[in-house]
Amino acid sequence: MDAIYVAAALLSAVLHASWNAAIKSRAHPTEAMSAQMMLSAIISLPGFAYFGFPDVASWPWIAGSTGFSMIAVHAQLRGYETGSFGIVYPVSRGVSVLAVVPLSALFIGERIGSFAIAGVLLIATSFVVLALGARADRGFPLKALFWTVIAGLGGAGFVLCDSNGVRLADSAIAYGLVLAVSNALAMAWRQRHIGSPLAIIKRNWIVGLPCAVVAMMSYLLIIWVWKNAPVAPAAALRDTSAVFAIIIAVVWLRESITRERLAAVLLAAAAVPLIRLG
Repeated sequence: MDAIYVAAALLSAVLHASWNAAIKSRAHPTEAMSAQMMLSAIISLPGFAYFGFPDVASWPWIAGSTGFSMIAVHAQLRGYETGSFGIVYPVSRGVSVLAVVPLSALFIGERIGSFAIAGVLLIATSFVVLALGARADRGFPLKALFWTVIAGLGGAGFVLCDSNGVRLADSAIAYGLVLAVSNALAMAWRQRHIGSPLAIIKRNWIVGLPCAVVAMMSYLLIIWVWKNAPVAPAAALRDTSAVFAIIIAVVWLRESITRERLAAVLLAAAAVPLIRLG
């Protein structure tokens, strides 16, 4: 995997961790995330004048990605209802990372080298270490595990859809702009019980707007990588956002650095050169 794609995937992960940390700090994170997605669509609209629309062959993949995204979001939130965030989030990412490897081989015909596989496994292991570190926060019943696995599989589903769709599109940016609008429409429908899109945006625009800008930058970077580089290792690198979130929490939020957190950071760091070599 070329160094430029490794760097772009890692930058995407940093940006992803940053906007997620800002959203999670809000009193109503689900509503703030909805506002972020809707504002992402709004700021994307002027881009169509310059970048146009992706090739029609990519549109079924956009629909599939939107559907899997909504499944992942719903399952993640259901998991949080009965299980600890510190377990649900990293375990769902680990499931997604591990699922993408065989699924990309099956549906894309992509084979990655042994070094890259080792790197992916190290990143997945770092998520398991994070979950073990949080195991005492709350119980983790079977129901929470079920929704966590569904969230991970949903995440793997939209990765595969996006990696296929963006390769059929003339422009990665045009593909990303359309998907931003599609996801916003789906999220607005899903959140219709808490208010109209305008009302949700009005209550959350102060955090939603900067998060929308950062989220779009993160997403456009990773789909550009998926268009040009192997999907599984790139997706694993992007999911190190969970590890970068630890660094953000320790450096900026002054949270403690536990042994499990330190181990997760070191495992993810060790995975990067392996993926580069793979």
